[in-house]
Amino acid sequence: MAATKGLVSPESTGHLRRGTGSTPFRPEIQGLRSLAVLMVVSYHIWFGRVSGGVDVFLLISAFLMTLQFVRRYEQARPVSLVRHWLHLFWRLLPAVVVVLLGTLAATYFIIPRTRWIEIVSQAWASLFYYENWLLQRQVVNYYAADHSLASPMQHFWSLSIQGQVFILWPAIFIAAAVVCRRFRLPYRTVLLGVFGLIFAVSLAYSIYFTAVHQELAYFDTFARLWEFALGTLVALVLPFLRPGKGLKTVLGWVGVLAMVSCGMVLQVKTAFPGFVALWPTLAAVAVIVAGQSGSRLGVDRILSSTLLVKLGANSYALYLWHWPLLVITLVWIGQDHADWATGALIVGASLLLAFLTTRLVEQPLRSWRWPEAKRRRLVLAVLVCLAVGASPLVLFGYQQQVEKSAIAAQDADDNPGARALLPGYENRIRQNARTLPTPEQLPEDWGKLDGPCTGELRPTDAVLAAECQQNDVGAQATKTIFVVGQSHSLQWLGAIGPLAKAKQWRVQAITFGACPFMTETDEVGPECNAFNREVRKHISLHKPDAVFLVGTAGVPDSPEEDLTWGLDDLLGEITDQGIEVIAMRDNPRFSFSPSECAMASGVDDPKCRPALSSVLAESNPLDQLEGTFTGLSVLDMTDLICDGSSCPGIVGNVYVYLDDNHLSSTYVRSMTDMLSERWFAAAGW
Repeated sequence: MAATKGLVSPESTGHLRRGTGSTPFRPEIQGLRSLAVLMVVSYHIWFGRVSGGVDVFLLISAFLMTLQFVRRYEQARPVSLVRHWLHLFWRLLPAVVVVLLGTLAATYFIIPRTRWIEIVSQAWASLFYYENWLLQRQVVNYYAADHSLASPMQHFWSLSIQGQVFILWPAIFIAAAVVCRRFRLPYRTVLLGVFGLIFAVSLAYSIYFTAVHQELAYFDTFARLWEFALGTLVALVLPFLRPGKGLKTVLGWVGVLAMVSCGMVLQVKTAFPGFVALWPTLAAVAVIVAGQSGSRLGVDRILSSTLLVKLGANSYALYLWHWPLLVITLVWIGQDHADWATGALIVGASLLLAFLTTRLVEQPLRSWRWPEAKRRRLVLAVLVCLAVGASPLVLFGYQQQVEKSAIAAQDADDNPGARALLPGYENRIRQNARTLPTPEQLPEDWGKLDGPCTGELRPTDAVLAAECQQNDVGAQATKTIFVVGQSHSLQWLGAIGPLAKAKQWRVQAITFGACPFMTETDEVGPECNAFNREVRKHISLHKPDAVFLVGTAGVPDSPEEDLTWGLDDLLGEITDQGIEVIAMRDNPRFSFSPSECAMASGVDDPKCRPALSSVLAESNPLDQLEGTFTGLSVLDMTDLICDGSSCPGIVGNVYVYLDDNHLSSTYVRSMTDMLSERWFAAAGW
């Protein structure tokens, strides 16, 4: 049985083959496929927007699959579900594996090691068709303006949803066939009922989910099923639709113009895949219904042109290649978007690689009859594809385990971190000692406590409870400390955690990303303001011994530093309840990662260690508040982050920053003893 997919070349679908008497060739659909992939590529590369082209792909794939299964049923031809699945993925996987291997090779040479774990995890997800679920868990912003920070595997989300539907849809078709034969029911009518229900329920769910959490809905399989169902419904009713030549001409042009304008007119950032995604999908339906208009003015004459038909043969590989080429090129040239010239080069390279992949990989393997002769051969072929694609990923995992074993054997003196900045420090770092954490682990090197909040201190507010963590010091605690604010407070858990364990303090951290602890302000969104209101209620309810917060906010690559908004009011509110406040000065921030710079150019490269005066104010803004509030203690650890003249990416054989503005937990942990001394000195405990 021929495989069907929305981004494949015509030879791999049973409905776009020339010379098959039972399956007429539809060149305008092949041209529609080409138009859709050109929309995706151009909007991604030059405009940084989503075009709606992927939605068209999803619809076309279901349309073609439906024609295939309905025709087989009507011709009473048997279908093996397992064999169909094997055949399908044997056609899909070779090009996927080639692109994955090429992308991983480019990653090795071009992309910083700090991003390797993310890319490898997404390579696994792409190879096994669950990339959309992984991106959902990571709440990835598909519309981020800086494509250089995106994963080169990110575009596999749509292929993953297609792969999932390519498993589900045939099962529905065959189950319906069994029921119809058993009870002598009309096959098309039953399918219309089943897929009409799927369309209605999925669309309603998509509209709701998009309204409440659009970034999650974008990658949700069920929120996309209606697009496939719409393609199936069109295939089922198409034989009964007979528009005249004039109407066909109008439908074709309206459909194409609506498709092309979709990404320009609609703000998909807040709308897809809800009801607004009906725009590109219904536009594609109009083109499909129009078909061959028979008019010299019909848009099908353009869609059926040799150029677009041939491009359609390479559309699958073009989609696969364009995104990793875009991301890797931007990383290589150090830009966050492609200009017209760079974009043209990326498009040209994508077309060349797509042609080579189709000509040298897809077509030869499709014409190879040996795997198709027996089911076990198909199983073997699919397993070989998966093994080839997985081999570098397994090798990477093994290398990581070797690295961990080597690190475990290191002595504490090999990675003193901040202790190397103390007066009288004696360097005992061995020559070949590894810098901690490993570059691959660095992006995830966040401070954390033992687990989620439980017991009497667990917040009653659901949002607070979801963001809350605490250590395992229980009723025997000598003090209770609340850590509040955003990620710049969270990063200090690397030192507060060990300190609290040593002193038997109970610590609870309630932090929210990009949400400093401050009074209500328009400077942040309503979600942050609501979160801070609930945190203040939580503090008043439980009255901890102390509240730890970061009281200033630095500016990247600048010595500018100010108190956080409304800090005076917060300090008065908290200290008036007899609760002490430990206010930490913010760390210097940058427009680049000092750690990544040190990896690439060496820690002594001047560009990797900015002058202290260029990123840190001479005086601590918090000092002006000392003596104003009873119970306020001010901490400043910046002298243990920068060395007195500059701020290097590596200190004491430890990476200082995990990105451009957050300290690594490993480095913060190296400050534990010094934080303890200063905490007790400031608070008088």
